[in-house]
Amino acid sequence: MATRVIPPRILKNLRYNTTTKPLNSSHPSLSPAIAPPSLFDRPPSPAADAPPTAAAAALNLEDAERLFASVATSRLLRSSAVLHATAVEPMVDLGMWVMKSRVFQTGVLRDLVMASTRKTFYEHFCAGEDAATAGRSIRALTDAGLRGMLVYGVEDAHDNEGCDRNLNGFLHTVDVSKSLPPSSVSFVIVKITAICSMALLERVSDLLRWQQKDPSFILPWKQDSLPIFAESSPLYHTQKRPEPLNPEEENDLQLANQRLLELCQKCVEANMPLLIDAEHTRVQPAIDSFTYSSSIMHNKDDNPIVFGTIQTYLKDAKERLLLTAKAAEKMGIPMGFKLVRGAYMSTESKLAESLGYASPVHNTIQDTHNCFNDCSSFLLEKIANGPGSVVLATHNIESGKLAAAKAHELGVGKVNHKLEFAQLYGMSEALSFGLSNAGFRVSKCMPFGPVEMLMPYLLRRAEENRGLLAASGFDRQLMRKELGRRLKVAVF
Repeated sequence: MATRVIPPRILKNLRYNTTTKPLNSSHPSLSPAIAPPSLFDRPPSPAADAPPTAAAAALNLEDAERLFASVATSRLLRSSAVLHATAVEPMVDLGMWVMKSRVFQTGVLRDLVMASTRKTFYEHFCAGEDAATAGRSIRALTDAGLRGMLVYGVEDAHDNEGCDRNLNGFLHTVDVSKSLPPSSVSFVIVKITAICSMALLERVSDLLRWQQKDPSFILPWKQDSLPIFAESSPLYHTQKRPEPLNPEEENDLQLANQRLLELCQKCVEANMPLLIDAEHTRVQPAIDSFTYSSSIMHNKDDNPIVFGTIQTYLKDAKERLLLTAKAAEKMGIPMGFKLVRGAYMSTESKLAESLGYASPVHNTIQDTHNCFNDCSSFLLEKIANGPGSVVLATHNIESGKLAAAKAHELGVGKVNHKLEFAQLYGMSEALSFGLSNAGFRVSKCMPFGPVEMLMPYLLRRAEENRGLLAASGFDRQLMRKELGRRLKVAVF
């Protein structure tokens, strides 16, 4: 069968026929290094900022024309192509092998791999090469009725010099967020592993786990916190009594606390919420300790600045959440939580198996769905009747529908600054636009940084989210439908 070539004049006119307006130009331009193509080039629907009504409470995820009204055809074509490619596991395996292979780490081959990655996966899943460039992506996102969570894309630091360098990157991110249109940035996200070495986080987590086993075990450096463990929490990582921190480790821990304190104070001054990302269970106890001690210090009145992350694919997630929320309420601390399913399933299962224990991850995907939905319902009821805020980070259509209906039932949509839905940049676009059209605040998680820096992030997205990428069929189907509609409009 012959393939029809679409004339350039038609491709040029493949646009959704609606009134356009220029991007916001009232703020100073942030000169970019390398800017990815604009994600959106249409203004938000008038309904985007309106509170959800009874009619809008039910999400409309079928009207592709309305869902993708703000997406340029060029972006829609590339998104469709990337999502189709990432749904083919052999192609993902090949891409991961190429990006990891030493053969492609130097010379011309390296340049070729980097250029190919930049023009495909990087530009689809990442916001730009630096914070200023990411700001341009945020502005385009704002015009589409969505918000952005800025993520400085560093991974793990190994020494104090690296931690200090990463801290400066996070502080600069807060400054850039302040320069953007009001409310266009919902959160700045920090990885504790970027400002405290992984080795020290493992040591602190071991000591915290041993204290959970033996409450008489004294930790002189431990700060005020909220419950970190539940009765069902896995403690198998720590098989024997760990040695106390030595003076050098205690000094490094104090430096890490000072870094987080400086970042929190910067966010308080900017009134910019700080979301602390989760990691695997080997180091999560230490991260929760950092998070909850900072929450006690900085979360005041009904304005949580520091948000923690609960990974609901873990069997103990709901029990820990209930304990932490109850303790915070007793202390009068308004808590901010982000709910996610989790991104370290293979890592967790392999570690538990190697130590002779059952995986800490739910046995079935349905158990994970149930845990997420139960925790979501619990937190929505909490913020409807008291202080606190919640971020529901989900790509699952049913979870989105259930949460939207529950929020409407409780009237949370009328005070929607307490509720934020979130999805990864480049993923679940239909759900993002559908929730936004229904009147909810929706953010896209937007990592930024040089391609080389974000390579671990891209590999993690591919490796830990195979099921998510393969399940992107809903978006792919709607994108094909809308592209077909635009083609017909342009041709006929």
